[in-house]
Formats: sequence, structure tokens, C-alpha cells
Amino acid sequence: MQNFFRLAKRGGWILGTVAVIGFIGWYVATRPPVPEGEVLARRGLHWHPELTIYVKGVKQEIPSGVGLGIVEQNVHTHDATGQVHLEFLGQVLKDNVKLGTFFKVWGKDMRFFGTNMKMTVNGEENTEYGNYVMHDKDKIELRYE
Repeated sequence: MQNFFRLAKRGGWILGTVAVIGFIGWYVATRPPVPEGEVLARRGLHWHPELTIYVKGVKQEIPSGVGLGIVEQNVHTHDATGQVHLEFLGQVLKDNVKLGTFFKVWGKDMRFFGTNMKMTVNGEENTEYGNYVMHDKDKIELRYE
């Protein structure tokens, strides 16, 4: 009788393993493909753009700990310097590192500070706003009047 229970237990593990492998195979075969132009990195990235926000000429503090908590978001801040941490493992899509993604993680709409906004990236005017794909060492400045 003990042998029967050992075999049944072993069979349950084998059946469970086969089910998990089958599910993974089904998921990989049926998920929609990611358009090649949307993939930014295949093996992760660790970038640090810098974000500065001014409202009527007054520099605003971007708080420390944005995106940090029980679950650490891939887009976050550690301190109040304006440095945004983009820390990803595996495949990274452009949508993952857009400026708008940081604002979502922060819990703010980009128009939170006002509707009359100008943006520069590395000293050049940019009108992509929330759709801007951030890169390592970018200097992003938002000015609200």
C-alpha cells in the first residue's frame, strides 16, 4: 500500500510538471508578437535620465522613493535629485521607458503642474512629452507657465 501512495505522489508531480510545461508552451505559442521596432533592449537595461520640473520659474522637488514600496517598480527614484532610475531585466519595450510611464508610477498626470508646458531634452526643444522615450543620461526639463 505504501508503494501505491509513493507512485501516486510521484505521478502527481509528473502530471503537474507536464501541465506547467504545457501551459508555458501554449502561452508562448499564442501570445501576440511584439513589433520589432518597439523592442528597446532584449537583455535589460539600467539607465539614469535626469528630470527637472519648473513651475513659473520655481524648481519643483521630485520626491525620493517614487515607485519604491512593497514592490519596486522598474521606473523609480531613490532620492530627490531628479534622477530617474530605469532598471529592467529581460526584454524592454519603448513604452516601458516613456516619460509618461514615470508620471503614472508617480501617480500624477503630466498636466498636474499646469497646461502650458514646454519640454527640452538635452537642451533641445521636444514636443513628445509623455511619449518621449527616455535614454541614459538624458537631461529632461519641463517648464510650466
